[in-house]
Amino acid sequence: MATPFMAEKNKVAPPVAGSRRAAPGGGGTSLETHRGEPLSNGKCAVSDTVRRFQTDICESPTWESSGSDSSAKTIPRRSSLIKDGSRASRDRKKTVSFSSSLSEKKISSAADCIYTMVEGSELKKIRTNSRVYQRYYLLDTGLQALCWEPSKKESDKARISLDSIREVRTGRNTETFRTSGVYEQISEDCAFSIIYGEMYESLDLVANSAEVANIWVTGLRYLMQYGKHALDMLASSQDSLRLIWLEQMFSSAVDPNGKEDAEEGISLQAAIGLIQSVNPGVSGSKVEQRFKELQRVRDRMCSLTLDNGAEDKEHKENKRLIGKREQVIKQEFIEVFHDFCTRPEIYFLLVQFSSNKEFLDTKDLMRFLEAEQGMTVVNEETSLKLIQAHEPSEEGRQQGYLSLDGFTSYLTSPECRLFDREHDAVCQDMSQPLSHYYICSSHNTYLIEDQIRGPSDISGYIRALKMGCRCVEVDVWDGSDGEPVVCTGHTLSPPLAFYSVLEAIEKCAFVASDYPLILCIENHCSHQQQAVMYQHLTRILGDKLYTEPPNQDDSYLPTPHALRHRILLKAQKLVPGTDDEDGEVSEEDEGAEMGQKLKASNSGSATPGGNEKDVVLKSTSPTAVIASNPLHLHQNRFQLLKELSDLVTLCRSVRFIDFSTSSKSQKTWELCSFHETLALRLATESPGDFVNHNKHFLSRVYPSPMRIDSSNMNPQDLWKCGCQIVSMNFQTAGLMMDLNTAWFRQNGNCGYVLRPAIMRQEVSYFSADTRDTVPGVSPQLLHVKVISGQNLPKPRGSGAKGDVVDPYVYVEIHGIPVDCTERRTRTVTQNGDNPIFDESFEFQINLPELAMVRFVVLDDDFIGDEFIGQYTIPLECIQPGYRHIPLQSLTGEELPHARLFVHVALTNRRGGGKPHKRGLSVRKARRGRDYTALRDLGIRAVDDVFKMAAPLLREATDLKENMQNAVAVFRELCGVSAVSNLMQCVLALGSRVSAPDGTPLLLFELRDHYPTLEPQGPLPEVLRRVISTYETMVQACRAVTELSDGINNRLQHIQAMAMEFHEKLQSLAAKEGLKGRKVTRALESFSWNITILKKQ
Repeated sequence: MATPFMAEKNKVAPPVAGSRRAAPGGGGTSLETHRGEPLSNGKCAVSDTVRRFQTDICESPTWESSGSDSSAKTIPRRSSLIKDGSRASRDRKKTVSFSSSLSEKKISSAADCIYTMVEGSELKKIRTNSRVYQRYYLLDTGLQALCWEPSKKESDKARISLDSIREVRTGRNTETFRTSGVYEQISEDCAFSIIYGEMYESLDLVANSAEVANIWVTGLRYLMQYGKHALDMLASSQDSLRLIWLEQMFSSAVDPNGKEDAEEGISLQAAIGLIQSVNPGVSGSKVEQRFKELQRVRDRMCSLTLDNGAEDKEHKENKRLIGKREQVIKQEFIEVFHDFCTRPEIYFLLVQFSSNKEFLDTKDLMRFLEAEQGMTVVNEETSLKLIQAHEPSEEGRQQGYLSLDGFTSYLTSPECRLFDREHDAVCQDMSQPLSHYYICSSHNTYLIEDQIRGPSDISGYIRALKMGCRCVEVDVWDGSDGEPVVCTGHTLSPPLAFYSVLEAIEKCAFVASDYPLILCIENHCSHQQQAVMYQHLTRILGDKLYTEPPNQDDSYLPTPHALRHRILLKAQKLVPGTDDEDGEVSEEDEGAEMGQKLKASNSGSATPGGNEKDVVLKSTSPTAVIASNPLHLHQNRFQLLKELSDLVTLCRSVRFIDFSTSSKSQKTWELCSFHETLALRLATESPGDFVNHNKHFLSRVYPSPMRIDSSNMNPQDLWKCGCQIVSMNFQTAGLMMDLNTAWFRQNGNCGYVLRPAIMRQEVSYFSADTRDTVPGVSPQLLHVKVISGQNLPKPRGSGAKGDVVDPYVYVEIHGIPVDCTERRTRTVTQNGDNPIFDESFEFQINLPELAMVRFVVLDDDFIGDEFIGQYTIPLECIQPGYRHIPLQSLTGEELPHARLFVHVALTNRRGGGKPHKRGLSVRKARRGRDYTALRDLGIRAVDDVFKMAAPLLREATDLKENMQNAVAVFRELCGVSAVSNLMQCVLALGSRVSAPDGTPLLLFELRDHYPTLEPQGPLPEVLRRVISTYETMVQACRAVTELSDGINNRLQHIQAMAMEFHEKLQSLAAKEGLKGRKVTRALESFSWNITILKKQ
């Protein structure tokens, strides 16, 4: 029976003799198992040079082996899927050692990688027969060959010469991986392949962790580049940019007025300060503890040297160092700096693009910016400016080199954050009708806690307006002293003076945004106090009030741009044509239901020992809440002052009856307010009608009055129906408020966000409850790799585990129902400083314009996982590439220095997912191609027009699919992942098209304005396939370029012909004898077809 492949993923291979590094991610006291006999090195002798190299790079004593066990047996062949080659080592004798976690070394150089490779690692070998073999791989000590054991081959054949390696490829990107039956079980981040020999054979391997895979890829690429000179390069790298800079930094911290020089060391506090200047998020106490432990080791080593009787000079030096507990010497400072300021994941990224594996020059950085970060306008001058801004060493800035620390500085700078800084300013078209935008809205803005007993305060308005809110609520009631007051009726919340609320609004109305502010006035005042309301409104708000009557002939509301710095009143208005001083209207009372429930519960249904809040909640069953509709409550009538009515122009409150009535009689300047429960019911029962209603009219949705704790509804549930104004309780933090706040950041936080095009077009088909792709919208694949975290704090209020944090990350997608999903990483135990996750996820996004991505970091606890931080971002605001995410607290404040490091890419849906298999993949894709079908209306004249488009749509689909398939096959042959773009394909191809003497085997040439690959002599079969596939891809792209305009023009002409029937559809349907539901289906089919034609 086959062993589950992924069950082996997180196991850590036991270190071999000579290990000086605990397993990645370990901590505290570790138990190490040592192999008792040396592994086969393929008959390679250890040279004196290598022995010196091993001695030089080893900074701590090696562990001694305990002899060998000759009884180790070979592994019999089995029929199981996984062949576990590590079994042979289990019979060997073991030794136990207790090492401090501080002995761990972070990978920060090629020397570290090569040392680990010489020690060896257990890797899984993937074969074409879908079998997986566990083997122990190591680099021979002469750095000439890769060896493995056990093997049926002779020891001199179980090896690959480094000279024969053509390429080291990351990910599952070879034929063997793609055709393997365990493809889906293999982590992309743990897989890599070694391409070697004249026939470009592949050795396909899977490591136990992404870190181990990165070590092997980095080390092998370094050895490929420098070959037999690798040892000399490693020796010279000891004088690297980083080391020189650290020595200069250390010397600069020596007290110039003191008697001691740099050899005497610097003070402990000065050393801590230097490290925190580079890594501000590191704990000073942890740095101090590390220094003190090193100093204790130093004292013990010096004491042993004195006891053994050393030479006079060494004796004096050791005697001088003993007891200098408050001084840090240079070697200690450099070691601690490496521990706290080195991020291996960034080092591995640097060496991918570095031409010398130590730093990035201007060309290296330019390739990184173009290929990974998505920068389109970039040159060497751009790279040099970044180097000047981020490289800490003077020598690096002078020579145009970006070291590991400079690269880390760049990647953690604001320009490399996930949020695209272009969205920090207004970046959307603000000249469309007001109904085409989502509008940031607050509910009961004056409340700062719960809805019944919570205090009221002017600060509620100030805070909401400064956050970009463009719609605030003012409930006005008669005051006891003749002055109107603002409060929630039927509750115990204290009132605010109406004039003081208006003064705060006038002062802060346009602090965060220039665009119109809507005041939702719920008027419960008597005739006398309405007159006072009118006086305050005109006196305090003055010319900012928009009072111009609407144009009766306008089909849409004015634009936000035209209404800048104006305040609109949303309230009741007298029927047009009323000349009297006042008139009777229906009273608006959104809190009436809560008042009736509260009154009923207080009149005798209270339970002994229960409080008022409990009674309200318990007295309301879920069925009752769903069935409740404020429209069924008794509608009181009251007298409305005409002067107050005349102030309401563009946002007149009207009662919603049904969608049919609204489409016939509602005016564009009239607005319906929906109870949360009613809105959700309409969204479920009539999603298409709700979307169409909101194309012309503003809709406001307010929370259920039973949310007495001021909890929030999910705004996405209403945004997907096109509802523009979804009122939120700004005082309540949490997921729903995170979504609301993040959503309105995408347009400069101005409070207005343009709705998706499919919700604005006059004729379009969209249903909010769709469970499939959206017609007219190209779905995208979002690829997210959660790489690491930094400086994750202990959850607020937790105390069970002390300072220990066991973090994991959720990646959530919020949008239309078909897009909503979530994935989580593994838990990294006892590491909040720099946990490495290295896990990749893929999400299909069917409506990208309405999608948001949320990263949530939690602390894994056996009692209950606790919140550490979160970050929410609209998909439209994501920058591709390697990005850092600043985490926010539960209340939205940024957590100091707490970040996630991720890689993000967006691809077309057909360009992602599992790559095509070889052979019949393209032909199968053509036979199984999904052509978008147009729908019959049952109206012959209209159907005949749409049928003219069918062959054109088929041709357009073929052009698109042929190009995408050709690109996918070319990408596969280049050995890159499905996320990679064509630039990355060309860069990968460039690494393998040179002869052994460096002569290029292929050259790019322009022919008829299209690039071609020209061979420069005889080529191996694999490169001939690349050229053939490349030519196919270019021809497919050329066909799209040359034919698409003609097809598109013909489709637009057919669309125009069809739209001529739009206004006559009802009469044409009647002539065809269509009635009732058939007419509705015909109208929906017409919208569907027009949407499909627009998509092309």
